[in-house]
Amino acid sequence: MTSPGSLEGTEAEVAACRSERDPFQWDVREDCQVRQILDRIADKWSLLVIALLDEKTLRFGELGREIDGISKRMLTVTLRNLERDGLVLRTVYPEVPPRVEYELTPLGRTLLGTTQALVNWSEEHQDEIAEARQAFEAR
Repeated sequence: MTSPGSLEGTEAEVAACRSERDPFQWDVREDCQVRQILDRIADKWSLLVIALLDEKTLRFGELGREIDGISKRMLTVTLRNLERDGLVLRTVYPEVPPRVEYELTPLGRTLLGTTQALVNWSEEHQDEIAEARQAFEAR
């Protein structure tokens, strides 16, 4: 059995997440790898970092300036988690002052299509969502 923070697991655990009896089982099992991965990459900060690293390598300060509302601590945690999962590469250059750059790994690049699809869907349906929110608040 894997620990709750681990993304490693046995084939049996993966199979349990894909149970034919309950196709949504991954959503309720805390130790399920799929749920852990989705929790990590689907948070708002990770998606923004992935989108920003789409076309170029960026330094920590550049990422922080581009992402409105993210604290330095949260950016650090987000980048560490993405690096841990093999989605972002952190390169430290032996200079004074130190220079650290971040870029997507080949695995991280595989998320770009999915990320862009979410952005496109959001843009396409933003008016409908705004109307639904207004109707909800009016009730």
